[in-house]
Amino acid sequence: MITDTCWTPITTVDKIPLHEGRAVTVNGIEIAIFHLEKRYLTIQNKCPHKGGPLCDGIVAGTAVVCPLHGRRFDLETGMAVRASEPSSVATYPTRVEDGVILVDLTSEDEVTA
Repeated sequence: MITDTCWTPITTVDKIPLHEGRAVTVNGIEIAIFHLEKRYLTIQNKCPHKGGPLCDGIVAGTAVVCPLHGRRFDLETGMAVRASEPSSVATYPTRVEDGVILVDLTSEDEVTA
């Protein structure tokens, strides 16, 4: 049962394949949800470089590679993997409850690009 009003149900766990991402728009915010082993991580879906859809990127470890120009972002922190690319994407707390993926878009842990 969903108990906290800041958590928004997004989809069920069976809709996000292992090591892949999916795009979802919630309250006008486009996010990408990634399935990594036994957890799910959620970030802003657009690469700050050229707006590439990060949900379509290749997942390597805890990073995703932008499909347009190859920039890599850490899915846990939102930071660019290379220090020479000083950009970031927002990250959002994510949890699973009763097979449903929930995200908190109001978190103060959000990183701004």
